Amino acid sequence: MKTVIKLVLLAVTVLASFGIAVNQTAIAQRPFLPNLFPFVNSSGILQTFHLTGSVDLSGPFFQSLGTNGRSCASCHLPDQAWSISADSVQDRFVATQGRDPIFRTNDGSNCDHSIDVSTLEGRKRAYSLLTSRGLIRIAVPVPQNAEFEVVRVNNPYGCDEMNVLSMYRRPLPSTNLRFISAVMWDGRESSGTQKITYESQNPGSILIENLKHQSIGATVGHAQATATPTPQQQQEIVDFELGLFTAQSFDFGAGWLFDRVTSNPTGGPTALASQKFFIGINDPIDALGVNRPDLGFNPFHDGFTPETFTLFGTWLNLPQTNVVSRARASIARGERLFNTKSINIFGVSGLNDELGFSVIPGTCGTCHDSPNVGNHSFPTPLDIGVGDLASSLNLSYLPTIELRNKITGRVIQTTDPGRALITGKWSDIGKVKGPILRGLAARAPYFHNGSAATLLDAIEFYDRRFGIGFTTQDKADLVAFLNTL
Repeated sequence: MKTVIKLVLLAVTVLASFGIAVNQTAIAQRPFLPNLFPFVNSSGILQTFHLTGSVDLSGPFFQSLGTNGRSCASCHLPDQAWSISADSVQDRFVATQGRDPIFRTNDGSNCDHSIDVSTLEGRKRAYSLLTSRGLIRIAVPVPQNAEFEVVRVNNPYGCDEMNVLSMYRRPLPSTNLRFISAVMWDGRESSGTQKITYESQNPGSILIENLKHQSIGATVGHAQATATPTPQQQQEIVDFELGLFTAQSFDFGAGWLFDRVTSNPTGGPTALASQKFFIGINDPIDALGVNRPDLGFNPFHDGFTPETFTLFGTWLNLPQTNVVSRARASIARGERLFNTKSINIFGVSGLNDELGFSVIPGTCGTCHDSPNVGNHSFPTPLDIGVGDLASSLNLSYLPTIELRNKITGRVIQTTDPGRALITGKWSDIGKVKGPILRGLAARAPYFHNGSAATLLDAIEFYDRRFGIGFTTQDKADLVAFLNTL
């Protein structure tokens, strides 16, 4: 226990010595953050490494380029793994009485009409999904050529239009973007521009153009700009984002997650910055022997391994002589479970139906295949049921949307049509991409709709959804592991 206390005191001392900035105003007052600037969260310390040597806080990413006071950093803050956590948004609401730039009615409120934000109580009601779930409202028009029609919308906040649907989604992190295979949950920034495919250079030209396009949409939409960012501003935003690597570096139970001498274990953002990646790397579809290039194969076909994460294996067999060694063993067991626990994958639209297998024997790495990153290595959005009304998660705060197939007449109820609102395809209803898993401890809640308040909630969803059979110890070990990413 004395060792743990010393480690915690060391972390607090380090944090205090830097005078941590944890809100947009304080960050804006600094010209830069040094590499590996520490931010404390409930599990330990989060750090960011930038390829330029420091995090420049003076560029257009942090500038208000619109008319409502927002910048990219309004929803992408370094202490929250370059996203936002619901708890921190709630703190901002209290500190500013709901007047921080993130609280704007164009998309920060539950609805954008028939609301009153002139009083504190009115603002509490208007921004309740943002403060409780970290959700931004995204208005998405139904494609004119959609294979379905909207029959009914039951939106408890008043936005019940059927031609433009209000979706409530978590802001994705703007860090570790060199590893992404699609931009946005529904991949819309990789659809209207160009689908990301393998390029010998990483990041390739397609990803760069997708991110430029996304910077335009964010500035005009979220920041309500009257003009698009200049080509130079777009390039500076993208260059800044692509230089960011973020991960947990210190765990209050296990201590530092990397060894600065041996680099083993290899947690933290510095090792992440040198992680090999290309579109299709470690593609599990190859392992199934299915020749479906439209799913985005590994161009080298050099095999698949479920050993997605290889960060903490050396901790697995350490003598458990004290609190720290036991915490490290738990993390290592969690990593091993992630890599090896058998899961019978069934009923996943975009996987079982595409491959023609009613049940696919797999592991967590079947869908979280990017090595030491944990997202899809290729652009294949999936529907695992997170937005289904029958989900074990509490979705009562979300609207219910009823869709009818124009050909078959089949009716589906969902809380979010997902990628179908981009492609118009009936088969894409509910599909979203799998996010990068680094920096999880700093950006609760989880899933695209914020339906899992904690990592344990997310694990229990998977356990019930696929009948995995996790023990109580398994769940604790997985939480310990995921908190170190």
